[in-house]
Amino acid sequence: MEILKSSRFGFVLQLVLLLQIHNVICYQYKVGDLDAWGIPSSENSQIYMYWSKYHSLKIGDSLMFLYPPSQDSVIQVTKESYNSCNLKDPILYMKDGNSLFNITDYGDLFFISGDAGHCEKNQKLHISVLSGNGSSASAPSSDGSLPEISPSYPTVFGGIPAAPSANSSASSSSLPTKSLLLPSAFIAAAFSGLVALIA
Repeated sequence: MEILKSSRFGFVLQLVLLLQIHNVICYQYKVGDLDAWGIPSSENSQIYMYWSKYHSLKIGDSLMFLYPPSQDSVIQVTKESYNSCNLKDPILYMKDGNSLFNITDYGDLFFISGDAGHCEKNQKLHISVLSGNGSSASAPSSDGSLPEISPSYPTVFGGIPAAPSANSSASSSSLPTKSLLLPSAFIAAAFSGLVALIA
């Protein structure tokens, strides 16, 4: 009987550790999804604004900017430089074509192309990193809402859905990709096993 109690305790301890690990999973997001970092097309001129709205970023996540290094770059700037497309005095300058930015703090982050004229053509990104309570500092658009008709962007895992309409069900998921569902499903299965073991 003592061994049975010991194995139940071990299982519960493993489950608790698994749940803690689940809370620290970090993701690497490719800015623009299948599109590389570049001047948006006229059909999709607000791609980076929409992209940031569909991704909930947190500390530990990272942003991958992919672009031809001979044709572009990316710089992190202040809000004022973002709004005015000012290329002078960037916070960070990345130019290798495979630029990885690690998120290490909460709040708003602003990125623009380091090439003259690109920012004015909407090659800029504003993201809000979620705080510990799940709130975001601010939204990239002036009124904080998505347009009624939002485009859907293809990703490696399928399309990112457009904003829910007023008549859509409240139970639909807001997760951007199917890959984010796997850890939750695994935890649910582990919890079911725990209930069966204790019973």
